Amino acid sequence: MRNFFMNKHILVTGGAGFIGSHVTDLLIQRGYRVTVFDNESTGRRADVNPNATFVHGDVRDETALEAVFKTGIDAVIHIAGQASIRLSFMHPEADLNVNTLGTINILKQCIAHKVGRLLFASSMTIYGTPQIAPTPETAYPAPVSYYGVTKYAAERYAHITATRKDLDFDFHVTSFRMFNVYGERQSLTNAYQGVFAIFMGNVLRGEPINIHSDGEQSRDFVHVSDVARAWVDAIDNPQTYGEVINIGTGRPISVNRLCDMVLEAFGYSRETYIVNHHPAQPGDIRVSSADITKARTLLGWQPTIAFEDGMKETINWAKKVMQKA
Repeated sequence: MRNFFMNKHILVTGGAGFIGSHVTDLLIQRGYRVTVFDNESTGRRADVNPNATFVHGDVRDETALEAVFKTGIDAVIHIAGQASIRLSFMHPEADLNVNTLGTINILKQCIAHKVGRLLFASSMTIYGTPQIAPTPETAYPAPVSYYGVTKYAAERYAHITATRKDLDFDFHVTSFRMFNVYGERQSLTNAYQGVFAIFMGNVLRGEPINIHSDGEQSRDFVHVSDVARAWVDAIDNPQTYGEVINIGTGRPISVNRLCDMVLEAFGYSRETYIVNHHPAQPGDIRVSSADITKARTLLGWQPTIAFEDGMKETINWAKKVMQKA
């Protein structure tokens, strides 16, 4: 069963984005044929591998999706989505339309064209503030943001669809509940997502760092290259069929500690750089740490890049980006 999908045609929605572009690179490196479908709202066409076919389109547009599926798709990696907790509160209808209804559109096309493999980008926000940390996939879902609700709804739509008895083909779904992904190509100007990238961008532009709440809320940072490897390894792995899998490190880092690490990497400290504290934001999560036992067991996966090393690498990349800007 292994390598069944090799040389097959993979559709990557959101493939011009931060995570999707890295997944696309690894797919092509391993010999897959890739079509990227992205509306470029946050993704950049310049980040799309030149060996991939690029289609500008939106997952809310069923006509555009149908045209892509008609080209003959063997598997779908569905990463496209609205990924900001803050924006989900500001524009809940857009969050719902992209994350949940957009996923339903993907599922409808998979059924119509008998595409038997779907990998879905879920989120650790589904857990809310969990009672157990590190948090296993069996933890009770209790999202505290609209974003978490729409991702959980989409995840359930995908997995329930895979169990439908009326389908006349095998439909295998895997969902990755990703924790705080960071690394090269993450936006340095998006103030709505990616606390590490936000802090980097602040320092590079000489802006104050703003911490919401007391800063003791924790995050589990996992490098994008490790994340991409999990996605691609799962495509033709039947042990992952029907599974929900955490992708993180199991090593929580407080926002205060993150702030100090970023400042130190740039040669500053709180004594020499402005750091402001603000009230907690809606949907903020206090504890975030992944139990990755299932990823190890089913995929043989574990993170290979320590945050300290990945942070330095990402900051060096960010400095070069800002110099070119």
